[in-house]
Amino acid sequence: MEIDVRADARLRESPGAQAAFGPMITALAGSGADLARIRVVCDWIQYKNNFRDTAMMRPVISADGAVDGYELAVDLRRCAQPGTDVAREVTEALAAAGEAGDRVWLEPWVPGSASCAWRFNALYWQALAAWEKATGKEYEQSLPGGESDARNADAARDLILDLFKLWDELANRRALPEELYVLELGVGNGGQARIWLDEFVELDRRHGRDYYRRLHYLIGDFSAHVLDRARQAVAHHGDHVSGLVLEATRLSGSIGFLAGKAFLVYISNVYDNLPSDEVSVIRGRVCLVQVRSFVTSEAADAIARQFGLARAEVAPLTERLLRIGPELLSESLPDKFGDTGQAVQFWQAVWAALRQAERYVPLEGLDTYQVTPALTGEILRPLLTAEGDVRMHVSNGALSSFAGTLPLLHPYGRVVCHDLFVTGAGQYRTGFYGPGKYDGSVVNWVNGPLLQLFASRRGFDVRFTQFKRRAGSNIKTMTAQVRD
Repeated sequence: MEIDVRADARLRESPGAQAAFGPMITALAGSGADLARIRVVCDWIQYKNNFRDTAMMRPVISADGAVDGYELAVDLRRCAQPGTDVAREVTEALAAAGEAGDRVWLEPWVPGSASCAWRFNALYWQALAAWEKATGKEYEQSLPGGESDARNADAARDLILDLFKLWDELANRRALPEELYVLELGVGNGGQARIWLDEFVELDRRHGRDYYRRLHYLIGDFSAHVLDRARQAVAHHGDHVSGLVLEATRLSGSIGFLAGKAFLVYISNVYDNLPSDEVSVIRGRVCLVQVRSFVTSEAADAIARQFGLARAEVAPLTERLLRIGPELLSESLPDKFGDTGQAVQFWQAVWAALRQAERYVPLEGLDTYQVTPALTGEILRPLLTAEGDVRMHVSNGALSSFAGTLPLLHPYGRVVCHDLFVTGAGQYRTGFYGPGKYDGSVVNWVNGPLLQLFASRRGFDVRFTQFKRRAGSNIKTMTAQVRD
């Protein structure tokens, strides 16, 4: 039996996690299972809200569809919590390996990016106003620290001064366009745009080049509710600002007119909220991680009691919710949900209970796997061959968005992105990087080396630096621009 402990630094400070190994080994030894067919992976899952049980079994599927072995995944953070019976959690996970437990399934086996968890994520942004009304707080209050790390006047000032320097050089060569475009993706409540534009006006007044008169600041977001709020925050900048509802993974259709014109594309906490698959190398074989979302029978019964439903109704009503949203759900089924608020409560209850089973299926050829519609899994090969047995994000949505963003840049333009980036593929061997839950949305760290590799092949340099404006932040700053 192989045991892989992801060596998170917090293990050194957690006697409870260290004490979990004895009961875990005892439960495995006494289970009667063929231990030669089981590998154990121990993670420290820092997200208190996530999709995993304390212990879970992942079947490893062979090329002929049979189960070739199992991976027992253990969350050492929860093992360290008072009252956790590690032996019982492991024993129950082993017992569930065959029948996968008594569960209410919400979907078939699918790659991670196709899971209904991402449909919940999309619904959160589409129906954010209803969610916020039910919780009584704005979505940014659910972020660590209660706000985005990237909202900072000093950071905005640095970006603006860099732009002024570039524009001065181009103006002196009579190469500066009349219209100066800046694009912000993932505008949030408009706070960053307001800070940036207010700083721009003040700095431009001192600079004396009248760049503000020529500035076009475009703000884009998937959520119309968020975009409306952002428009109000920057309303005093009038016609200098245009708002666009757009899908971050499909930029060419909505803002293709900007191709070759943007001097700055500013992105904050967008990529970590886009759908992603995961791939894994197990004893040299490349596998795709498939997931299947469910709620436990106990959770389904509790939801059914709360809303006067039968357990069998939970799954189809969840599918209906994801298809039409809470407002139409209540209108179409007033006998079950008296108003939109009750439909939102149902949504929140299912989301809180949502879990995912996982399994590994073989990828016989990376060229047969589509990372994006235009890119096959061959791009993953350098990262996978360099790390041995490893599991990593594919960051499909982030890569699609990034690929659509680079053509928007002016030859002297750049992308500046603040987000949760893994900056070395080896990090995946030592820690857990999602998925986790933020309020009603999903968060995944982004595979930075994959974006770096993609950009390099297209003539762009990508660099990662620590976000400078908040000590201890997990946020990294990615900068991309045409290679000199």
